[in-house]
Amino acid sequence: MYRLITVEREFGCGAGDIARKIADRLGWNLWDQSLTQEIAKLANVDCSCVQRCDERVDSTLSRLAKVFWRGSHESSLPLAQTFDADVMVELAGRVVKEAARCGHCVIVGRGAPYYLRERPDAFHVFMYAPRAEKLRRLRALGKSEQEAEDLLDTIDRDRIAFVKHYFGADWPTRSLYHMMINTAMGDENVISTILGTIHDLDRAPTTVKTAF
Repeated sequence: MYRLITVEREFGCGAGDIARKIADRLGWNLWDQSLTQEIAKLANVDCSCVQRCDERVDSTLSRLAKVFWRGSHESSLPLAQTFDADVMVELAGRVVKEAARCGHCVIVGRGAPYYLRERPDAFHVFMYAPRAEKLRRLRALGKSEQEAEDLLDTIDRDRIAFVKHYFGADWPTRSLYHMMINTAMGDENVISTILGTIHDLDRAPTTVKTAF
């Protein structure tokens, strides 16, 4: 029986809202912004520090600076002073696995399908949409046309680099997901398709192996 749903997504496709609606429909916990908050709590840093690293690889300059100033005294430094993408990924893995242990949750992004790829009770979904649909959704959130265009041109590029660097995989890793779904079909259609599929699989279990 599936006790977890992970949601990976293209930026702007509406996956966050859809994940929230799925969690509400099931009465499950949603781990999205709460993941950021929990990582920040563990690292003893402000949430903004985590958001800057979230699904992004540190810049080359940042990495060089980090290597340069780190030395034998590093172990005595508070974690807040050394918080970077490497620390964020380590803590994200811990938080995601603990959420999975508790079960009955929907987890958005943060590498969740990679961390949980061996769990038979996790259903992995990738959501995407045509560029025009993503622009429409971003404009509905109050983004200007130029801002929406810029975000679409950069954020998923960062995610590609992030997954390649930390998981050694292409993004999206198609073999990892039970379902890849176009959100242009409408939120309710996406939700009913996902929940209907999970319901059918729970009633008539099949062996679905995912790997990358």
